[in-house]
Amino acid sequence: MKSHPAVRGYRRLIPSVTALVQFEAVARLRSFTQAAHELGVTQAAVSRQVKALEETLGHALFRRLFRAIELTAEGEALYVVVAESMQKIAGVFDQLSSGPVQREFVLTATSAFAHFRLLPRLAALRRRAPALRLRLSTHMFTSDLRHHEIDVAVRYGDGVWPDGTATFLFDEAVFPVCSPAWLAAEGEPLTLDDLARASLIESDSTAEGWMTWDAWFRAVGVRNVRPAFSLRCTLYTDAVSAARGGQGIALGWGRLVDDLLASGELVRLPVASLATAESYYAVVPHGRTITPEIDALIAWLRGDTAPD
Repeated sequence: MKSHPAVRGYRRLIPSVTALVQFEAVARLRSFTQAAHELGVTQAAVSRQVKALEETLGHALFRRLFRAIELTAEGEALYVVVAESMQKIAGVFDQLSSGPVQREFVLTATSAFAHFRLLPRLAALRRRAPALRLRLSTHMFTSDLRHHEIDVAVRYGDGVWPDGTATFLFDEAVFPVCSPAWLAAEGEPLTLDDLARASLIESDSTAEGWMTWDAWFRAVGVRNVRPAFSLRCTLYTDAVSAARGGQGIALGWGRLVDDLLASGELVRLPVASLATAESYYAVVPHGRTITPEIDALIAWLRGDTAPD
C-alpha cells in the first residue's frame, strides 16, 4: 500500500479557532471590552488571542486609537470571511438543534420608503417567495450594517459603501405635488416664482438625502427665493400626508409617491422636475451570503410591481 505524508488539514493554516471567534467579536463590536463581555472572558484573554493571531499572520488586524479601534485592511479582509463563515456555521447549528425552522430575513429601509413603497407591495413578494419570512426594520440611517442583524438594506446614495455590496434598484426624480382639492381651490402655479409664493409644505433634510425646498429651487436654477411655507414637518411621511389633506404643496419623491399619483390622491405639478444624481440601492452587508431568497428579495425591490 502506498503511504501518504501526514496532513494536518486546516489546523496547519488556522492555528486557533478560538482566536478567530474572539477576533470576530472584537471586529463586529469595535471594542475589546464589549467582546470580552459578550464572550464571557476577560479583556486580557481576548487581547492575547488577537495578538497571537496577528503574530501568526504577520499583520496588524486593528489600529489602536485613543478610546477606539478600527480594522486595518488586513483585518477587514479577514473579518469579511470569518463573519460569513461563522454565520453559515451558526445557521447549520441552529437548524440541527431546533429543527427545520424557516429563517427570518431582515430588511431595513427608511420609514418613508417602507410606508410608501414596501408595504403596499408585500402581496407581490408573497407570490414571488411564499416561504419567505420577513422582518421589516426602519431606520433613518444605519451607519454600519455589519454591526446589525440585517440581510438587506435599502439605501439612497451613490452606491459606494464600505460595509456592503450594492445592487442598483432605480433612479429618482423630485417634483411638486398637491391634492386635487388644493389645486382646484388655489389654481396651478405656472412659474417657479408662482410656486415659491404658494403654500409649501417643508420636511427636514436628513443624512439619507431628503431635499429641502431651498435645495430643490437652487438645483432647478432659481436663486434668492424665500418660499412661503404653510407647514414644516420633521418627517417626510407627515409632509406627504399634509399634502394629501389639502394643506399645500410638498416635494414628491417620484418612486415613493407614484402610487398616490396613480390613485389620484396626489397631483403632479408640471412646473419643474429634478432628476437626482443619486439613486436607490439594495445593500447586502459584507459577510452575508447572497442566497436565492435574498436574490428574490432584491428582485422584488427592483421591480415596478404596482400594489394590489
